[in-house]
Amino acid sequence: MTIRVAQVATGNAGRLTLRQLIADERFELVAVSTSSPDKVGVDAGRLAGLDVTTGVAAVGSLDELVAAGPECVVYCAMGDTRPVDATNDVRRLLEAGIDVVGSAPGTLQFPWGTMPQKVVDKVEASAQAGGATVYITGVDPGFASDLLPLALASTCQRVEQITCSELADYATYDGAEVMFDLMGFGRPLGETPLLFLPGVLGLAWGTAIRMLAAGLGIEVDEIVERWEAEPAPESYDIAAGRIEKGTIAALRFSITGMVAGRPAIVVQHVTRTRDDLRPDWARPASGGGSYRVEITGEPSYVVDIVPSSEHGDHNHAAIVAACGRIVNAIPDVLAARPGIVTTLDLPLPTGRGTFAVPLRSARP
Repeated sequence: MTIRVAQVATGNAGRLTLRQLIADERFELVAVSTSSPDKVGVDAGRLAGLDVTTGVAAVGSLDELVAAGPECVVYCAMGDTRPVDATNDVRRLLEAGIDVVGSAPGTLQFPWGTMPQKVVDKVEASAQAGGATVYITGVDPGFASDLLPLALASTCQRVEQITCSELADYATYDGAEVMFDLMGFGRPLGETPLLFLPGVLGLAWGTAIRMLAAGLGIEVDEIVERWEAEPAPESYDIAAGRIEKGTIAALRFSITGMVAGRPAIVVQHVTRTRDDLRPDWARPASGGGSYRVEITGEPSYVVDIVPSSEHGDHNHAAIVAACGRIVNAIPDVLAARPGIVTTLDLPLPTGRGTFAVPLRSARP
């Protein structure tokens, strides 16, 4: 029996989740909503970049989407710069009795201790009122900083520290709002980007820190934030826009969960817009971008995850991975208890329903 699903937003992530919702036989797409007036009335297949006509035309409001009666909504609207609006959208869907999976708001990945408790209580109340469930995830924060390190930790006799790193060249990432408005690329070095205002890193990645701590059965005493920037040696263009000489061109930042006065859980990012910048900073294992999980303990691990895709580079592949994690969680979320659920609450994901015969021969 197929699951009736709907999609909110068709940007970088939403377009890719929409592709799977259309192609995956487990789901029946019943609605798509968009905040872009020029997309209203456009068929979902076209919005997904597919050569198919679904008969589902995009609508311009959440109310119209709810009226279509989906069992689950995939919510991929921007949450980084509009967390209150995104949270209110999720509450509206939950109160309507609709389960929600998605990429935003990111604080709902593990909100306890990160999101104000009164907001957590409001989301829980909405979920209970509608008998619905919400699960938010991604890559990092997401499966690269919860599912994968916890799986490795389960094989250890002793864990002293877990470090999760994203090491990537963002030159081909075309999200201008994230790159320039949030992370501050192309801004003067003397400015503090929105992402690095005091407390913002802890808010954004505190979910990963606290979820790992909960999985390990420990409590974080303090979260420490650090960041540094490297200027562009000359002016050049990237997919998202222009980087002028002397403005921010590379970033390194970390969020550390302290336990008993020592770093126990670390999430760090090294983000370049040109490969030659800061060669002394950690580099990806291959292909322009990788996710690294390091565990110090017995045994110790260094594991590099290098995403790739038939349709794009490492940046595209990472978004595809986040979208796959979101969409493939739908059956488990529908079976879960009402309320906010996390990776710690859901069954071990196995990729059930995703196997397919290759479209082309694997042999030369």
